Amino acid sequence: MGPETAFGDALPNQQTVDYPSFKLVIVGDGGTGKTTFVKRHLTGEFEKKYEPTIGVEVHPLDFFTNCGKLRFYCWDTAGQEKFGGLRDGYYIHGQCAIIMFDVTARLTYKNVPTWHRDLCRVCENIPIVLCGNKVDVKNRQVKAKQVTFHRKKNLQYYEISAKSNYNFEKPFLYLARKLAGDANLHFVESPALAPPEVQIDLVAQQQHEQELMAAAAQPLPDDDDDAFDG
Repeated sequence: MGPETAFGDALPNQQTVDYPSFKLVIVGDGGTGKTTFVKRHLTGEFEKKYEPTIGVEVHPLDFFTNCGKLRFYCWDTAGQEKFGGLRDGYYIHGQCAIIMFDVTARLTYKNVPTWHRDLCRVCENIPIVLCGNKVDVKNRQVKAKQVTFHRKKNLQYYEISAKSNYNFEKPFLYLARKLAGDANLHFVESPALAPPEVQIDLVAQQQHEQELMAAAAQPLPDDDDDAFDG
């Protein structure tokens, strides 16, 4: 059974397209902004389908690259993660993933290892991006230098603000490059995004990004919890 048939089974009501398409699962605690994030891409929001068997909304997000068009079928949990973990059917045939936490809520970062473990139990060796959302909010609880989980597990990390569209394309570009096996792949046009609902302080955010780069050069702390004592 090839990936096409497996993918067709995983998406019974989706129309198949004649360009590369990938199942992207988005996980993380409730309230971290997963739905807001995937709804920024207007055509994906317009074409979303509800899969009642799994209780999930699937948003087909198209991106235009120098190698042609590609599609991510973004699986959004429709809030069921608030009642505990997600069923295996949500993860099965997942080809790439985004784990989201909220930089204004420490617990959502502390739960990242659990989401990562659940994901890797079903989907082995898929490219994963960790996203710290809501960087537009002034009183951050999780500082950039405290985010170390991606370094331990060799994931990519991006700071994003779904409501301001800040870094929206970064996770998709990273995953597209990994899936295509082409580090030079790039987007040749931007998707239609919903207009920003909030403004981000770019000066402050650049400072956070510099902290991230500085932290990446430091040895990893022995214990995650130490980072939260300060």
